[in-house]
Amino acid sequence: VLGENQSGNMMEVGFQLYNEMLSEAVRSLKEGKEPDLLAPLSVSTDINLHAPALLPDSYCGDVHLRLSFYKKLATARTSEQIDNLLEEIVDRFGKLPPQAQTLIDVHRLRVLSQPYGVVKVDAAPGVITITFKPQPPIDPMNIIGLIQKNKHIKLAGNEKLRIERALPDPMARAQLVRDVLRSLGQPLKAEAVAA
Repeated sequence: VLGENQSGNMMEVGFQLYNEMLSEAVRSLKEGKEPDLLAPLSVSTDINLHAPALLPDSYCGDVHLRLSFYKKLATARTSEQIDNLLEEIVDRFGKLPPQAQTLIDVHRLRVLSQPYGVVKVDAAPGVITITFKPQPPIDPMNIIGLIQKNKHIKLAGNEKLRIERALPDPMARAQLVRDVLRSLGQPLKAEAVAA
């Protein structure tokens, strides 16, 4: 199965990506679907809080350990996984510096945003935009209700919410995005969106 004639050259894409591609193809086949080999793997939501998001070397001096935490955070799929990593980081190195807190907030937002069909969150100190994929799995009436109740939230085009609020703290911006997404209700299931 892993021979070059059977599956191509694994070294071209790297072992981790190769395993993810193989797992995705096997999962699709088990579900009776044709695997889409040209589609990007689990497209991630782009989150920008306009603040440094990292584990500073003064906080975590071992570069290999930092890279390991970055990789674990990037591959986390649930809030619980992020909470467990946060617990491990704080247990090893102590209270989070602001840059590390921003890093955790970025990944929490990424995990929360994906089920809503969010492709990008750009949270600048004065204006936050949340960009959704076309036909996001959200009840349109919830979006209309949100805009009607909040004068600082507007629809910018078909797929963007624009939130005008001065929030200099990146943690406050992240919290506002979480609150807005949660106020949209539970994301709809794939079957309901297609109907």
